[in-house]
Formats: sequence, C-alpha cells, structure tokens
Amino acid sequence: MIHQVRGKVVSVDLLGAVVDVSGFGVYLHMAEPETLLLESEATLLTHLAVNQNGIELYGFMEREDLAFFTQLLDVPGVGPKTALGILRKAPRPALMRAIGTRDLDYLTKIAGLGKKAAEKILIELSEKVGDVEAHDDSDGEVFETLVALGYTEREARNSVGKIPKTVVGKEARLKSALSDTHTT
Repeated sequence: MIHQVRGKVVSVDLLGAVVDVSGFGVYLHMAEPETLLLESEATLLTHLAVNQNGIELYGFMEREDLAFFTQLLDVPGVGPKTALGILRKAPRPALMRAIGTRDLDYLTKIAGLGKKAAEKILIELSEKVGDVEAHDDSDGEVFETLVALGYTEREARNSVGKIPKTVVGKEARLKSALSDTHTT
C-alpha cells in the first residue's frame, strides 16, 4: 500500500498532477490540483485504488480530506472517482456539515448529487461524520440566485463553497459569492 508520495511537481491539469518520485512520474487524481505549484516539492497523502483498468492513486493535501474520501468509499455504489467528484464540487467541511445535519437540499443542489445518491450518503454517513456545527441554510438560495443570474452550476457551487463561514445571512452570503465570481 502506498500511503504518501513526496517529490517535485512536474505537471498539473484539471483532474490531477504528476509528481516526480525518485525518477518516476506518478500521476495522482486530486480534488484541487490547482493548489500545487509547478517545480515545488510536495508531500501528498494517498489512496491506492485497484480496478479492472489498473491501479490509480488519489492524492490529498490534508489528512481530513483523505479520511472523508475513505468514508465516502464506504457508501455502497460510491467509487473513488465519484468520491473525488463530490470533493471537487464542494469543500469538505461544508459537505460534512450537510451530512451531519442531514441536509438533502445542500447535497443535491450544491454538491450536485442525485437525490438517491445523496440519500444513500446521508443514511450511511450522518452518524459517522461526528459533531458538526450547522451551516447557513441560505446557501441553497444563494446557489439558485447565482444560477438565475446566469452562472453555471459549477461556478455557483465554487462560489458558494468559498464563502467564509463567518459570513451569515442570505444577503451577505450572496454578496460574498458575487464578489468571489468576479475575482476568479
């Protein structure tokens, strides 16, 4: 089992990065590969997945992201690519809060899951994510407003995910999301 890799970041694309590990270019699927800097030294925690097409490595900067990823893998029907896709669409703390508070609306709108998949995740993980503070219920409305204003669902999810949790109230959260979409 490969638990971590360390080496120089050789390339980064939308879905992952190549890290030079002792002369081997190792590709790691990642939720946020854009956080890596080219030519910099990186240490990534990994999950090794073996399937009929071969072996794939999934890389994580934080131990908590890896732990949540493996929790998602415990849900029947959720494989590594699906779990990573969920982490790409919404930040882990927000996903954990939504699961802990059984917020089906957040998982279907913000995380982009189908209703059945979201329900399955809630059933399997709501007791396992631990104590979480409630998230701002206005995020669903902020998401819908951004989409109504012409943002793609992906842009709206990214913007909602970047709103600091210190910002409360629908109007303040919408303003924060709108200011984020103009800076990205």
